[in-house]
Amino acid sequence: MYRDDSVEPALLICQVGTTKLSYLARAIDDLHAELLRRADWVLLGSADEKKEPAEGTLEAWGRSPENPVGGWYGQRKGYRGRFGMYIPPLLEALGLIELEHNARNNRAKAIEVE
Repeated sequence: MYRDDSVEPALLICQVGTTKLSYLARAIDDLHAELLRRADWVLLGSADEKKEPAEGTLEAWGRSPENPVGGWYGQRKGYRGRFGMYIPPLLEALGLIELEHNARNNRAKAIEVE
């Protein structure tokens, strides 16, 4: 995964095999803020674009009209889903969240950063 600042708005590019997914780069700050607001563990969820995500999950939030961008963080039509699978590990690597690593039903929780 890498950040592409050569486009406007900036994107996070996630390469999975030969498939390239892209998400708005602002998802890093927006998701961290949402997890701080929730102040508890939140299920990640993960669903393809055409499948309905479980309510209350990060996947549902990543495509909700109620989030800061008013809809999808995923930018590539047909590949806009899987927000809950690919974005939280990046936030964990950046030291912004705690992330469970179970076989299924993983959750995330924000870390306060100074």
